[in-house]
Amino acid sequence: MNPIVRFAPSPTGLLHVGNARVALLNRLFARATGGVFILRLDDTDLERSRAEYAESIQDDLRWLGLSWDRLERQSARLDAYAAAAGRLKASGRLYACYETPDELELRRKVQLGRGLPPVYDRAALKLAPDDIARYEAEGRKPHWRFKLGHDEVRWDDCVRGPSHYHGANLSDPVLIRGDGSFLYTLPSVVDDIEFGVTHVIRGEDHVTNTAPQIQLFQALGAVPPAFAHLPLLTGAGGEGLSKRLGSGSLRDLRATGIHPMALNSLLAKLGTSDAIDIRHTLAELEAEFAWDKFGRGTPKFDEAELERLDARLMHTASFAEVRDRLGLDGVDEEFWLAVRGNLNHLAEAEQWWAVCRQILAPVIEDGDFTAAAAALLPPEPWDHATWGAWTEAVKQATGRKGKALFHPLRLALTGRENGPELKTLLPLVGHDRARARLLGETA
Repeated sequence: MNPIVRFAPSPTGLLHVGNARVALLNRLFARATGGVFILRLDDTDLERSRAEYAESIQDDLRWLGLSWDRLERQSARLDAYAAAAGRLKASGRLYACYETPDELELRRKVQLGRGLPPVYDRAALKLAPDDIARYEAEGRKPHWRFKLGHDEVRWDDCVRGPSHYHGANLSDPVLIRGDGSFLYTLPSVVDDIEFGVTHVIRGEDHVTNTAPQIQLFQALGAVPPAFAHLPLLTGAGGEGLSKRLGSGSLRDLRATGIHPMALNSLLAKLGTSDAIDIRHTLAELEAEFAWDKFGRGTPKFDEAELERLDARLMHTASFAEVRDRLGLDGVDEEFWLAVRGNLNHLAEAEQWWAVCRQILAPVIEDGDFTAAAAALLPPEPWDHATWGAWTEAVKQATGRKGKALFHPLRLALTGRENGPELKTLLPLVGHDRARARLLGETA
């Protein structure tokens, strides 16, 4: 059977690069194995889930090229979760608890004070009918816990290798809140069963959830999927990434003009034995995907490294690859080929477009010299040979050479100390604009 995987973000904030890495690796594994990639929006938290975040998640994934085969929303599947909860209640695996948050916190502190692990003591299972009636008369609404088996749960993790947790060391997880809403665990397992998910690929912050989830799969009569828990991505300084704070958000990266394949190339290789290098297509990354390349060390996301990759990719990108991302009216291939080698960010292209096509105040270092150069400008049409022919004529007429020749011409024509080769820029500036600038006129 071909693998089925899912990327399951909650639409409660912006995606950051850590989320994007999980999405990318799910997608690469699915495509590398002929499998199915599901985007599942875990939006049962109605208070914090937002439609704008759901749209942003999809926009970010599209930008990265991570197309999905199915889109599912948990908010549309509440009946399926209620049915599963009913089966668990009937089998005695889901039981009602009436403790308040304050009571649970006090009990936890007492356990810790005695040197005991803060594991729920299942006091609710010992309640007499009169106790339950009294709580309900007080207006208490029960929350519902899944009764774990007190035995060892083992699985062979695709990244971490042989892994295990003993059920006796874990609290029975709450699956349903007192207001009747579902927490993460039950909807996730029900969806994985009904969608036929074969591999759950996620961050290692979920590893402690795995043993209860495996038992929940089994309690619902299903075979648990394989699990792959990835070390969490941090910032370059080891700081965590938060989608709610927007740190390292894909929205911000997109605004800088970063090429999506630069980010894909970096995220696909972080934490693996492969060298980090540019790949131009997702298909290349899919062909290189293998679980045995992933290590247990903490991968660090360094924006400086991303910028280096982006610059390398941009310097070889065709006009067709960037045309829609440039956002400049009238831009053409000649301009792109002229400036791409000098860009650190795609957004910098706008500055050179202004140099070539918009009004500019020139910087005049020697007015007599640039006026003499203006008089020697040849008539159009111009091409890449024009610069060499013109500057040779200026050299012969003025006796200048080297920096004394070229530097004042560059300042007058572009207003900048350096930049793309002027043999490529001069035809883009054009005769009339070039002459006016050389004469010190804003043009």
